[in-house]
Amino acid sequence: MFSYYGKLSTEVYNLTKPPGHSIDGDIEYYADRLKGVKGQILEAGSGTGRMLIPLLEEGLKVDGIDYSEEMLDSCREHCQKRGLSPQLYQGDLRDFLLAETYDAIIMPTGSFALLDSRGAAEKALSLFYQHLNSGGRVIIDLYLPASFQEGEVTTTAFDLGQGEGITLEKKSVETDWIHQQTVTYLKYEKWSKGRLIDTELQQFTLRWYGLEEFIMLLERAGFKEITCSAGYQFLQQPSHGEQVFTFEAVK
Repeated sequence: MFSYYGKLSTEVYNLTKPPGHSIDGDIEYYADRLKGVKGQILEAGSGTGRMLIPLLEEGLKVDGIDYSEEMLDSCREHCQKRGLSPQLYQGDLRDFLLAETYDAIIMPTGSFALLDSRGAAEKALSLFYQHLNSGGRVIIDLYLPASFQEGEVTTTAFDLGQGEGITLEKKSVETDWIHQQTVTYLKYEKWSKGRLIDTELQQFTLRWYGLEEFIMLLERAGFKEITCSAGYQFLQQPSHGEQVFTFEAVK
Protein backbone atom coordinates (compact mmCIF):
# COMPACT_ATOMS: atom_id res chain seq x y z
CA MET A 1 0.00 0.00 0.00
CA PHE A 2 2.76 2.45 0.95
CA SER A 3 5.82 3.50 -1.01
CA TYR A 4 9.21 4.34 0.43
CA TYR A 5 10.80 7.43 -1.10
CA GLY A 6 9.50 6.67 -4.57
CA LYS A 7 9.53 8.76 -7.74
CA LEU A 8 7.28 11.61 -6.58
CA SER A 9 8.77 11.97 -3.10
CA THR A 10 12.22 12.04 -4.70
CA GLU A 11 11.07 14.77 -7.09
CA VAL A 12 9.76 16.88 -4.20
CA TYR A 13 12.93 16.25 -2.19
CA ASN A 14 14.99 17.58 -5.10
CA LEU A 15 12.81 20.68 -5.26
CA THR A 16 12.95 21.44 -1.54
CA LYS A 17 16.37 20.06 -0.57
CA PRO A 18 18.68 20.07 -3.60
CA PRO A 19 22.38 19.16 -3.31
CA GLY A 20 24.15 21.72 -1.15
CA HIS A 21 20.99 22.86 0.64
CA SER A 22 22.06 23.25 4.27
CA ILE A 23 19.47 22.61 6.97
CA ASP A 24 20.22 24.83 9.98
CA GLY A 25 23.93 24.69 9.17
CA ASP A 26 24.26 20.91 9.09
CA ILE A 27 26.45 20.75 5.96
CA GLU A 28 28.89 23.29 7.39
CA TYR A 29 28.93 21.42 10.71
CA TYR A 30 29.68 18.05 9.14
CA ALA A 31 32.30 19.50 6.79
CA ASP A 32 34.07 20.93 9.84
CA ARG A 33 33.83 17.72 11.88
CA LEU A 34 35.18 15.64 8.98
CA LYS A 35 37.88 17.93 7.64
CA GLY A 36 40.69 15.90 9.24
CA VAL A 37 39.51 12.56 7.84
CA LYS A 38 41.93 11.28 5.20
CA GLY A 39 40.29 7.92 4.51
CA GLN A 40 36.88 6.87 3.25
CA ILE A 41 33.62 8.18 4.73
CA LEU A 42 30.21 6.52 4.43
CA GLU A 43 26.99 8.53 4.50
CA ALA A 44 24.14 6.28 5.61
CA GLY A 45 20.85 7.42 4.12
CA SER A 46 22.60 9.51 1.49
CA GLY A 47 19.42 10.12 -0.52
CA THR A 48 19.75 12.43 -3.52
CA GLY A 49 23.15 13.75 -2.43
CA ARG A 50 22.07 16.87 -0.55
CA MET A 51 25.02 16.51 1.85
CA LEU A 52 27.15 13.91 0.07
CA ILE A 53 27.84 16.13 -2.95
CA PRO A 54 29.10 19.23 -1.07
CA LEU A 55 31.30 16.99 1.09
CA LEU A 56 32.79 15.49 -2.08
CA GLU A 57 33.34 18.98 -3.42
CA GLU A 58 35.23 19.77 -0.20
CA GLY A 59 37.69 17.05 -1.23
CA LEU A 60 36.45 14.36 1.16
CA LYS A 61 36.17 10.74 0.02
CA VAL A 62 32.53 9.87 0.57
CA ASP A 63 30.48 6.80 -0.37
CA GLY A 64 26.72 6.61 0.06
CA ILE A 65 24.17 3.95 0.94
CA ASP A 66 20.40 4.29 0.77
CA TYR A 67 17.37 2.00 0.64
CA SER A 68 15.60 3.98 -2.12
CA GLU A 69 16.74 3.22 -5.65
CA GLU A 70 14.88 6.30 -6.91
CA MET A 71 16.86 8.55 -4.54
CA LEU A 72 20.13 6.88 -5.56
CA ASP A 73 19.35 7.28 -9.26
CA SER A 74 18.79 10.99 -8.66
CA CYS A 75 22.05 11.21 -6.71
CA ARG A 76 23.94 9.58 -9.59
CA GLU A 77 22.51 12.13 -12.02
CA HIS A 78 23.54 15.03 -9.78
CA CYS A 79 27.04 13.57 -9.40
CA GLN A 80 27.49 12.99 -13.13
CA LYS A 81 26.58 16.61 -13.88
CA ARG A 82 29.33 17.70 -11.49
CA GLY A 83 31.96 15.22 -12.65
CA LEU A 84 31.79 13.24 -9.40
CA SER A 85 31.80 9.44 -9.20
CA PRO A 86 31.30 8.19 -5.64
CA GLN A 87 30.45 4.60 -4.78
CA LEU A 88 26.70 4.46 -4.16
CA TYR A 89 25.11 1.34 -2.67
CA GLN A 90 21.48 0.28 -2.47
CA GLY A 91 20.92 -1.44 0.86
CA ASP A 92 18.96 -1.82 4.08
CA LEU A 93 20.81 -0.33 7.06
CA ARG A 94 19.55 -3.21 9.19
CA ASP A 95 21.28 -5.76 6.96
CA PHE A 96 24.17 -4.65 4.75
CA LEU A 97 27.71 -5.78 4.06
CA LEU A 98 30.18 -3.65 2.12
CA ALA A 99 33.69 -4.59 1.04
CA GLU A 100 34.99 -1.19 2.19
CA THR A 101 35.68 -0.12 5.78
CA TYR A 102 35.60 3.51 6.80
CA ASP A 103 37.28 6.15 8.93
CA ALA A 104 33.88 7.77 9.56
CA ILE A 105 30.22 6.90 9.12
CA ILE A 106 27.68 9.73 9.24
CA MET A 107 23.90 9.84 9.34
CA PRO A 108 22.87 13.51 9.41
CA THR A 109 19.64 15.45 9.83
CA GLY A 110 17.54 12.94 11.72
CA SER A 111 17.56 10.16 9.12
CA PHE A 112 18.34 7.64 11.87
CA ALA A 113 14.78 8.18 13.13
CA LEU A 114 13.50 6.39 10.00
CA LEU A 115 14.70 3.12 11.56
CA ASP A 116 11.32 2.51 13.11
CA SER A 117 12.13 0.11 15.93
CA ARG A 118 14.72 -0.20 18.66
CA GLY A 119 15.80 -3.54 17.20
CA ALA A 120 16.42 -1.93 13.80
CA ALA A 121 18.44 0.82 15.46
CA GLU A 122 20.58 -1.71 17.34
CA LYS A 123 21.27 -3.68 14.14
CA ALA A 124 22.26 -0.52 12.25
CA LEU A 125 24.62 0.64 15.01
CA SER A 126 26.21 -2.82 15.15
CA LEU A 127 26.79 -2.76 11.38
CA PHE A 128 28.20 0.77 11.54
CA TYR A 129 30.65 -0.48 14.16
CA GLN A 130 31.64 -3.45 11.98
CA HIS A 131 32.25 -1.19 8.97
CA LEU A 132 34.51 1.25 10.82
CA ASN A 133 38.28 1.07 10.98
CA SER A 134 39.83 1.02 14.44
CA GLY A 135 39.61 4.55 15.82
CA GLY A 136 36.93 5.46 13.27
CA ARG A 137 34.03 7.70 14.23
CA VAL A 138 30.29 7.59 13.87
CA ILE A 139 28.31 10.86 13.79
CA ILE A 140 24.52 10.63 14.02
CA ASP A 141 21.79 13.26 14.30
CA LEU A 142 18.57 12.63 16.23
CA TYR A 143 15.37 14.67 16.22
CA LEU A 144 12.93 15.17 19.06
CA PRO A 145 9.36 15.61 17.72
CA ALA A 146 8.62 18.82 19.62
CA SER A 147 6.44 20.30 16.86
CA PHE A 148 4.38 17.18 16.04
CA GLN A 149 0.63 17.79 16.41
CA GLU A 150 -1.58 14.72 16.14
CA GLY A 151 -4.50 15.26 13.74
CA GLU A 152 -2.88 18.16 11.88
CA VAL A 153 -3.37 18.17 8.09
CA THR A 154 -1.45 20.44 5.73
CA THR A 155 -1.27 20.68 1.94
CA THR A 156 1.58 22.19 -0.08
CA ALA A 157 1.71 22.78 -3.85
CA PHE A 158 4.89 22.74 -5.94
CA ASP A 159 4.82 24.39 -9.37
CA LEU A 160 6.92 22.47 -11.90
CA GLY A 161 6.15 24.79 -14.82
CA GLN A 162 4.50 24.06 -18.16
CA GLY A 163 1.18 23.34 -16.49
CA GLU A 164 2.56 20.65 -14.18
CA GLY A 165 2.75 20.54 -10.41
CA ILE A 166 2.81 18.28 -7.37
CA THR A 167 0.61 18.58 -4.29
CA LEU A 168 1.70 17.09 -0.98
CA GLU A 169 -0.81 16.39 1.79
CA LYS A 170 0.65 15.64 5.23
CA LYS A 171 -1.63 14.06 7.82
CA SER A 172 -0.19 13.65 11.34
CA VAL A 173 -1.82 10.41 12.38
CA GLU A 174 -0.41 9.13 15.65
CA THR A 175 1.98 9.74 18.53
CA ASP A 176 2.95 6.46 20.19
CA TRP A 177 4.48 7.37 23.55
CA ILE A 178 5.17 3.74 24.48
CA HIS A 179 7.21 2.96 21.38
CA GLN A 180 8.45 6.58 21.05
CA GLN A 181 7.36 7.17 17.49
CA THR A 182 5.17 9.40 15.36
CA VAL A 183 3.29 8.35 12.22
CA THR A 184 2.46 10.71 9.35
CA TYR A 185 0.74 9.86 6.08
CA LEU A 186 2.14 11.67 3.04
CA LYS A 187 0.08 11.76 -0.15
CA TYR A 188 1.84 13.00 -3.29
CA GLU A 189 -0.23 13.81 -6.39
CA LYS A 190 1.22 14.96 -9.70
CA TRP A 191 -0.95 17.07 -11.98
CA SER A 192 -0.69 18.08 -15.62
CA LYS A 193 -3.05 20.78 -16.92
CA GLY A 194 -5.56 20.01 -14.20
CA ARG A 195 -5.46 16.22 -14.60
CA LEU A 196 -4.08 13.81 -12.05
CA ILE A 197 -1.32 11.77 -13.74
CA ASP A 198 0.43 10.06 -10.82
CA THR A 199 0.03 9.50 -7.10
CA GLU A 200 2.10 8.09 -4.25
CA LEU A 201 1.27 7.33 -0.62
CA GLN A 202 3.99 7.12 2.01
CA GLN A 203 3.76 6.17 5.68
CA PHE A 204 6.38 8.32 7.38
CA THR A 205 7.31 6.85 10.75
CA LEU A 206 9.87 8.60 12.95
CA ARG A 207 11.28 7.13 16.15
CA TRP A 208 12.91 9.20 18.87
CA TYR A 209 15.27 8.37 21.75
CA GLY A 210 16.17 9.93 25.06
CA LEU A 211 19.73 11.19 25.28
CA GLU A 212 20.83 8.67 27.91
CA GLU A 213 18.96 5.90 26.09
CA PHE A 214 20.85 6.54 22.87
CA ILE A 215 24.18 6.72 24.67
CA MET A 216 23.45 3.25 26.09
CA LEU A 217 22.64 1.96 22.58
CA LEU A 218 25.98 3.28 21.31
CA GLU A 219 27.81 1.70 24.25
CA ARG A 220 26.04 -1.62 23.68
CA ALA A 221 27.23 -1.59 20.05
CA GLY A 222 30.81 -1.18 21.33
CA PHE A 223 31.36 2.56 20.89
CA LYS A 224 33.32 4.70 23.33
CA GLU A 225 34.25 8.38 23.83
CA ILE A 226 30.64 9.37 23.23
CA THR A 227 29.79 13.08 23.04
CA CYS A 228 26.57 14.92 22.35
CA SER A 229 25.98 18.37 20.87
CA ALA A 230 22.84 20.39 20.19
CA GLY A 231 22.02 22.80 17.41
CA TYR A 232 25.28 21.88 15.64
CA GLN A 233 27.36 23.38 18.44
CA PHE A 234 29.31 21.36 20.99
CA LEU A 235 27.74 21.60 24.45
CA GLN A 236 28.60 19.80 27.66
CA GLN A 237 24.94 19.79 28.68
CA PRO A 238 22.55 20.08 25.71
CA SER A 239 19.46 22.21 26.26
CA HIS A 240 16.17 20.35 26.60
CA GLY A 241 14.64 22.89 24.20
CA GLU A 242 16.75 21.82 21.24
CA GLN A 243 15.20 19.59 18.58
CA VAL A 244 18.40 18.33 16.91
CA PHE A 245 21.04 16.41 18.83
CA THR A 246 24.27 15.09 17.31
CA PHE A 247 26.08 12.11 18.80
CA GLU A 248 29.69 11.34 18.02
CA ALA A 249 31.45 8.16 19.13
CA VAL A 250 34.64 6.23 18.45
CA LYS A 251 35.28 2.56 17.68
